Amino acid sequence: MSVVAELRIAAGQFELGRILPIPEGTELELERVVPVGERAVPLVWTYDADPERFARSVRNHPAVDSFDELDRFDGETLYALRWDASSDHLFDAIHREDAHLLRATAVADTWTFELRFHTHESLSAFQRHCENAHVHYGVRRITTPDGPVDRRHYGLTEQQREALVLAVETGYYDIPRRRSTVDLAEQLGISDQAVTERLRRAIVALSTSTVVVPDAPDRSD
Repeated sequence: MSVVAELRIAAGQFELGRILPIPEGTELELERVVPVGERAVPLVWTYDADPERFARSVRNHPAVDSFDELDRFDGETLYALRWDASSDHLFDAIHREDAHLLRATAVADTWTFELRFHTHESLSAFQRHCENAHVHYGVRRITTPDGPVDRRHYGLTEQQREALVLAVETGYYDIPRRRSTVDLAEQLGISDQAVTERLRRAIVALSTSTVVVPDAPDRSD
């Protein structure tokens, strides 16, 4: 049976946390991590950061191959990061146990990870990998599908939850639709394009945390 662990870890405890500085008042979110050969390419959202200053600080890190801006909305910027993940013991432990990254956000030099493991034994092995590598973190909660679940966030950031709740409550998803993205944008104080993107990411996060279960690993070998 799979198990979900929510971990809180200081940015200085793992390589990616050291690569991505978190300016005051800024939130970071990993949308997903794309493997490319031996490289890991995270897609990184920043909220309320100075895009140029943030990008310069990341590109100056010696482990970074490239850091490219993909999209920019009101107060939100999406980047693709190419870096050498071989020295990141946290992500190495995640990869070794074939864990599924449900959510990763960061504020004030602290990261929160939600990871789904195929079994309790896999979670225990992950913990041993981290201990051996001297990667220290705190466990906020561990849940199983038939155990107690904290349903306050479902993997959503506060901005995503705010947009999704507003869309539902004001009739954006009604038929016929009673609100447009322009209406939602006016209430949220962002552009309608940013609203569309925020709702898309909210639905992906919500689905991943509630109805998408990763395939069991092939144990035949």
